[in-house]
Amino acid sequence: MNQQEQLYQILDKIVPSKELHAKWLNSLSMMENTGARKISHYEHPVFTNITVLKHAAEEARHAYFLKKQIEKLSPENCPDYSFEYLLAPIESYQYLQKLDIATCGYLKKGIGLQDRELMHGAYLLVTYSIEVRADMIYGIYQEILTKYASKVNVKSIIAEEEGHLAEMQKMLEQFSPQWKSLSEYICRMENKLFGTWISAINKELMYN
Repeated sequence: MNQQEQLYQILDKIVPSKELHAKWLNSLSMMENTGARKISHYEHPVFTNITVLKHAAEEARHAYFLKKQIEKLSPENCPDYSFEYLLAPIESYQYLQKLDIATCGYLKKGIGLQDRELMHGAYLLVTYSIEVRADMIYGIYQEILTKYASKVNVKSIIAEEEGHLAEMQKMLEQFSPQWKSLSEYICRMENKLFGTWISAINKELMYN
């Protein structure tokens, strides 16, 4: 079974359950919020362009939007990002952090980037790999939402993530002529982390 099929099966179990669905939305919201905070940390106090500002704002909006969607399921569920309100909480919290650390290590040791150039390269490559993954996750998620005629809808996020991906590719092309090989390497690292994440969620679902 490939990862798309595995995710489809997982979401086919999650969406019909209000409790599990709320935790899924909360987990996605937490991860989007983590991304927004990482972008804000990356931003240069002076030399920050409009694309980076737009990306940070949209990631934060996604976190808020997903959190608001929980109210359509159960207004009392998931008041914050505590472990008890997340699916696979450890893996969910570590996902982006591990990818960021691994990417920085690769760029520093493998390519010799340092300081601001290292931060910039990591921002571009981590963001690109996450946008590729988001395109897959939200696409399948929306398909399952439609299947169950859910009140929850993520079509607006899908449209914005597609825009982010195009912007990241353009910035990567400007960053390095080897951007394809660099991004492929980081996407392979992300793929392993994604596999760990969905396996942890699947294991958790076995006990629900």
